[in-house]
Amino acid sequence: MTEPCTLVGILDDGWPSLTEAARAELAAAGLVIGVRRMLDRVAPHLPPGVELRAMDGLLSQVPDWVRQARADGLEVAILATGDPLCHGIGSLMIAKLGADAVRVLPAPSTLQIACARLKRPWQEMKIVSVHGADAGEWREGATPGHGLYPLVRAVTEHDRVAAFTSPHNGPDRIARALLAAGFGDTLRISVAARLQLADEALFHDLPLEEAARSRFPDPNIVLIEWHGPRDNRALFGFEDGDYVQRQPDKGLITKLEARAVSLAKLGLRADSIVWDIGAGAGSVGLEAARIARHGHVFAMEKNAADAANCRENARRLRATNYTLIESRAPAGLDTWPDPDAVFIGGSGGELAGLITLSLSRLKPGGRLVMNFATLENLATATATLVKIGTTWEVVQLSAARSQPILDMHRLAALNPVWIVVGWARICAYAAVNEGVFRVGAKNVPTLPISSQKE
Repeated sequence: MTEPCTLVGILDDGWPSLTEAARAELAAAGLVIGVRRMLDRVAPHLPPGVELRAMDGLLSQVPDWVRQARADGLEVAILATGDPLCHGIGSLMIAKLGADAVRVLPAPSTLQIACARLKRPWQEMKIVSVHGADAGEWREGATPGHGLYPLVRAVTEHDRVAAFTSPHNGPDRIARALLAAGFGDTLRISVAARLQLADEALFHDLPLEEAARSRFPDPNIVLIEWHGPRDNRALFGFEDGDYVQRQPDKGLITKLEARAVSLAKLGLRADSIVWDIGAGAGSVGLEAARIARHGHVFAMEKNAADAANCRENARRLRATNYTLIESRAPAGLDTWPDPDAVFIGGSGGELAGLITLSLSRLKPGGRLVMNFATLENLATATATLVKIGTTWEVVQLSAARSQPILDMHRLAALNPVWIVVGWARICAYAAVNEGVFRVGAKNVPTLPISSQKE
C-alpha cells in the first residue's frame, strides 16, 4: 500500500461542510466508502466513474475493501461523520491498516457543534457512545455487555456526559435507563438534533421523565448534566444501620469492622471483577462495587427476603455496576466472568465445593476471602485449602463498640469473626519472591528465588 487511504470528516449538510482539501481527496478517489446517507450527499459532486460503496451494517469489512482497492491501484476515501477519531471509524482503520496507511481530514465533531449550539463548554465532559446495535431497555442489574452500560456508569461518576446516539438508542431510551438506575430528578437532558440541517432542533434541560416519554428527530447528540446534589458519601465503611436488613432477625449482615478488613483483604482495583457469594444484605458486594467503580460485582443470594433487601440497598446506593442473582450457589456461577476477587459470606452447605470452584476460576493474582463465625466452617475451609495446596492465611477479628451506661460508656463485644484469605496459585510464587511464604496463619521466611538452588 503506497498511498494512504483518506478518512474524510463530513457533517450532515454534506458538501458544504467539506474543506477544499477534503473535496480534492474525494475527487481523486476511485472508491468512496461511507454510510448511504452521506454517499447520497456527495454523489452529485463527484466525477463520473467513481465507485460509491455503502458500509451500512458492514463496518468490519471496510479494511478488506481498502486493501483490495489499493491492490487494484485505486485511491480510497472513507466518509466519516465529524471527527473520525472521536468515537468514529478512525480507530478501527488505524488498528487494522496501520497508522502509516491512513490519513485523517477531520471535520468538527458533531458533539462540538452540539455544545456550541447549547452554549456548553465541553472540555470537561465525559464523552461516550451508544451509537451501536439496539441495546434494548435498561434493566436492574444489567451487566457490562449492555449497550447503555458505559453511559450509565459515566453518569454515575461525572457531572457532565455527552453521548453519541443512534435511532435505537436515542434520548428517550437513555432517559428511561437513567430513571431505572435511580437518578430520578437529579439529572437534566439536552438534545441537539439534525445539526447543520434546515430543520435543526434543540431541546434544553429536560427532566428525565419528560425526555423518557418524548420522541426526538434523528440524528442527535445528548448532553446529560447533574441538576441535584451528588452522592458525596465515602466509598465504603457505611454504618450497619444504613442497610436494609431482614426483620425480625436483624443482623444478617457483615458488620462494619469485619467488612472493612474483608474489603482490604480482597485487594480490589478500580477495574476488578468481583464475586459475592451469599450476599445477604449486600453490604460487602455493594461497597466493593464502589471501590471497583470501573469493574463489576456479580452477587448471589438464595434467600428471597435477603435478595429483596439487597436489591433495595443497591437502588439506594445507585449501584449500576452490580448484578444480583437469586439462586443457590454454585448454580449460575458458570455464566459469570472469571473474577479478580471472590467473597464468600454464606455457602448454603456447599463451602468446600465453592472454595475449589472459586480458586479454579480466579484470575492470576486473585484472592478468595471468606468470613466465618463457627469453628466447623473454619475447619472445613482450612482443610479444603490445605487439600488444594494453595497459599492461605487466617485473621481472627475481635472488636468491641462503645455503649452508654448511665452517664458513662462501656465496651460491648461483637461476635468474633475469622477472615480467611486464599490466594490464586500464582501468588505463591509472588510471595516466595518477596521472601515470605504463607502457610496457614504463619509467615515462613525463605530465600529469594534467584538465590535458591535448583
